[in-house]
Amino acid sequence: MAALNYKHLHYFWTVAKSGGVARASERLHLTAQTISGQIALFEESLGYKLFNRVGRRLELNDEGRMVFDYADRIFTIGEELEEALRFRPGGRALQLRVGVADAVPKAIAYLLLESALAMEEPIRIVCREGKLDALLGELAIHRLDIVIADSPMPANIDVRGFHHLLGECDTSFFATPDLAKRYKKGFPASLDGAPFLMPGEDAAVRPRLLRWFEKEKVRPQIAGEFDDGALLLAFGDAGAGIFAAPAAIAAQVRRQYGLVEIGRTDAVREQFYAISVERRLTHPAVLAIQSSARDSLVVGSARG
Repeated sequence: MAALNYKHLHYFWTVAKSGGVARASERLHLTAQTISGQIALFEESLGYKLFNRVGRRLELNDEGRMVFDYADRIFTIGEELEEALRFRPGGRALQLRVGVADAVPKAIAYLLLESALAMEEPIRIVCREGKLDALLGELAIHRLDIVIADSPMPANIDVRGFHHLLGECDTSFFATPDLAKRYKKGFPASLDGAPFLMPGEDAAVRPRLLRWFEKEKVRPQIAGEFDDGALLLAFGDAGAGIFAAPAAIAAQVRRQYGLVEIGRTDAVREQFYAISVERRLTHPAVLAIQSSARDSLVVGSARG
């Protein structure tokens, strides 16, 4: 195979992304005949057909989908580079692209990121939320600078990354005032039979909570399970059950939602990590987050 022609690759990517040669010709300001000819040369150089013709339409075949996947990564990153440069007033503003695992409470994410916003140097933060494995995939192809997670780098994911402990804290339990009247007295024994909102299976704190319930010999009635921390909080605020949250945000939960902290334990510790492709963190905003987290996230009997 000849050396890859990136101009031809860009033509192919534009056709596939636009849905056809006609639309691609409008975007590229070239004739449809020129683009068709360039695509044919590209296929010849690769030794593979990339499209199947279905009526008047072109559809990607298996080889075309594979090539498109790589092309999409290449040119999307190029577009992000252009955007990043465009949003650097005077060439000074930093950009921080952060992935936040959906198991991480939004208030914790803000608690960590607000230190970056407080930097003297202008900064633009781009946040993405989702499943940890998907975010790590974005990190691997450098679409993200860091991923904030509630667990270390998973051993079963084929992504080269390093985790950096930001901090840890005790776990608090919250309820609406009506529920608190019934279950606050006698905590934690009062949790036996109480309606409880459980974090989803992806949450690192879930097995710790279950072990703690077993140790305390309490069996809450699981009223719901939630992968998304914000949705769990919404149900808790509506009075659907008692829920656990990091003690670092206890004051905010009480103040913002009017909920009652019915108890707290240092036997269930919540930990938060920055995962990066770097063994040593170097991004100025990430270093600011790491430094601030040492104070804001160390709540309770922190270890190590």
